[in-house]
Order: sequence, then C-alpha cells, then structure tokens
Amino acid sequence: MSSRLKLLVIAEAANPEWVSVPLVGWSLCKALRQVADVHIVTQVRNRDAFLRAGLLENVDFTAIDSEAVARPLWKIGSLLRMGEGKGWTTLQAFAALSYPYFEHLVWQSFGMDIKAGRYDVVHRVTPLSPTIPSPLARRCAQAGTPFVLGPLNGGVPWPKGFDSERRREREVLSYVRSLYKLAPGRSSTLANSAAIFVGSRHTESEIPLRFREKCIYLPENAIDTDWVSSPKPPLSVPLRGCFIGRMVPYKGPDILLEAAMPLLLAGRLRLDMIGDGPLLSELKNLVAREGASNAVTFHGWMAHADVRTVASQCTLFAFPSIREFGGGAVMEAMALGLAPLIVDYAGPGEIVTDETGIKVPIGTRREIVERFRTELERLTENPDLASTIGLNARDRVRSHFTWDRKARQILQVYDWVLGRSTKPDDLLPAMQHATD
Repeated sequence: MSSRLKLLVIAEAANPEWVSVPLVGWSLCKALRQVADVHIVTQVRNRDAFLRAGLLENVDFTAIDSEAVARPLWKIGSLLRMGEGKGWTTLQAFAALSYPYFEHLVWQSFGMDIKAGRYDVVHRVTPLSPTIPSPLARRCAQAGTPFVLGPLNGGVPWPKGFDSERRREREVLSYVRSLYKLAPGRSSTLANSAAIFVGSRHTESEIPLRFREKCIYLPENAIDTDWVSSPKPPLSVPLRGCFIGRMVPYKGPDILLEAAMPLLLAGRLRLDMIGDGPLLSELKNLVAREGASNAVTFHGWMAHADVRTVASQCTLFAFPSIREFGGGAVMEAMALGLAPLIVDYAGPGEIVTDETGIKVPIGTRREIVERFRTELERLTENPDLASTIGLNARDRVRSHFTWDRKARQILQVYDWVLGRSTKPDDLLPAMQHATD
C-alpha cells in the first residue's frame, strides 16, 4: 500500500493490565498501531491503564463512558452468577444488554467522521462473543465505510458427561444459549459486515451459510515476540510440569492431580499449579491427604510476568480443560517451549498439532484421567520427548502466532474489503502441517 490506512478500532474490552479478553483486545490494538494509523475506542474503565501505557487521550484513543447503563447491569449479572468465577454465560448475557448503549455513544462521537470518510475501515475487535450484535455495522455500511467484525469466538458446547461440572459452574443459561441466534440485530450485523474474523471452527459453523463467504478463520490469541523463550534450561529430574488457569471445574485441575498422583508419589513428576479459584482449597486438601505436598506447589494468583518466570522452568504444560474457547494459556506455554498435553476439544485442539503437543481425545471424566495418566507416564519415562515437542511448539508459535504476524494478516483482509485485492486464502496454514 502507498500509505497507511486510517482505522477506527472499537475495543470495548481492552486493557494491558488485565488478562483474557481485555488483554486480547489491547494486544491486537497495539499490533495494528504498528502497521496503520489507529484510533482506539474503548470503555472508560480502561482509560487509566491506557494512559499508564503511554497513549494520549483524544489523540490515540477515546474512552467512552457507558457506566450509567453498564455498571448496574454488571452488578446484576455478578449477583446472578452465584459466585466469583462462575456463571460466565449469565454475566455475558447482561453485558450484551448494555453493549448497544456503548455503540450508541460511539456513533454520537464518531458518526460524523465515519460518514465523512475519515476512516478507511471500522473494525470491532471486542467483544469477542458472537452473541453480541453491533448496531454500528449497519450505520457504517450506509456510510460506505467497510465494517470488519471479530475475532468472534465462544459458545463451545459442553461435552457429554460433564453436566455436574456445568452445574457447579452455574452455567444455567448455557442450556438455552442458542437462542441468541434469534436476537434482534444479529442478521443485520452479519449482513452489514464486510468481513468476519472467526476464532474457531465451531464459531464459523454457527455463522449462517449465506454469510460464510465473508468469514476468515484466524484464532484470536497470539504472543508478543518478547514472550517467546530463549533456549530452555537443562531437563530436570523429576519431570517438571505446570497447570495455568482458574481453579474451576471445567479447567480440570482436579483431573490433572488425579491422573498425576501415582507419578507425584513416586517422585517421577513435579507440578506447579498456577491460578486461583473456588477449587483451590479443595485441591490443596487433596494433595495433603494423599501425601504429595512435596511434589505439588500451589502458587495461587500470579502477575503475568511472574507466571512466565515459573512456567519457563518447566518442560510440560498439562491442561485437561474440557471447554476452552481460544486456548491463550496453551499458546503462551508453547511460546515458552513447554510441551502441551491437552484435551482435543475446541480451541486447544485447533492450536496444537501432532508435532507440537499431545492431544488426548475427549471422553468421560474417567477416560480423560486414564488417558492423561498414560501420557504422563510416557513423558516421565522419556523426558527428551517432552523437550523435543516443546521446542517444536515454540517454533510453531514464533512462526505463526505472534501479534506482529497477525496484524499483517489482518491488513490483507482490509485490502480485500477495500477492493484492493482478492480475498486472502486461509491466513493460518493447515494445522496438520506443523513444520511448514
């Protein structure tokens, strides 16, 4: 391109100091700023973090104050989710109710500029949820400015045999989640989007066929280049692995400990359990009762940089989550050169290949425990295998999953919607070709 594109990037959730969706939103905005002239529109709760990161208000970003609607609905959703870290679908449902007001305020602030053609593309990065429509899509289409949506991800069905975990997570609304397809504004959003990034094949499958030609598959997670590790430290004995995530039922920390217990007691494996959540005290009691306290370290919640410090000393990332949308923790572990051992379901199953990890088939809880135990035994008997897989995983992330690369891939899509090129082929090489 002869000149840098001018982008209006809508990222209601974007924060460099948080994790999960806000960190994805921030990271993608930051990457796009390296390749285009970007003005970010975010929610006012992120304002101070943007300023601390060195961005200039009203120059680099605008903070929209939608708290008059967002705050009370968030409080109601938090009460109805029945516990911190639970009822995610309920919380998202109430967030969806407040989001149209946010975009209403965005249009009030930027509608004239959009209609005047001062932006080449308007791109809504967050929310990631495909259940939340975007009134801006129609307004941008009417103004003749391409509107790009996504990455969208979420709504992976609960696997069969895990209803007890589903209830413990207070995921009552997940039973009727598919009703979102009837929500006002959904068809309009998809119809008026010039391109739709889908972060998983499941999300793509939920897009009506008549809109699939607009879809571009691109996982939403990526890695900063400085996160990718230098050469790993020498292999330790016993094999050292880690779990990173919230201590909640669907993440499977209890599954991991049950599968690993014979190896922990035999002194063949050590585990670092990183994260906090409602299961933490129960897990600590389990380890103490079994007499494995010397082999398991519970770190609780840790700052992102501290997570890296601990994880980089490990060789294995053991993560038996049974309902993971994107798999950001898996990608970060791979970037550090850890061999991922995961359940082959949803996000992680799309990121990990045969050369870059070990995928255990989804099944009942008992089947997953047994399959994890079998693989853990194999890796403790052959730690060099884990080391080799980890190096392959690191190389895969470095070549295909950095934010810099993702920004350049997205530019290809902008060129397409602006009529400057044909639609790009799959931006991510086929998963089975891990060494290409």
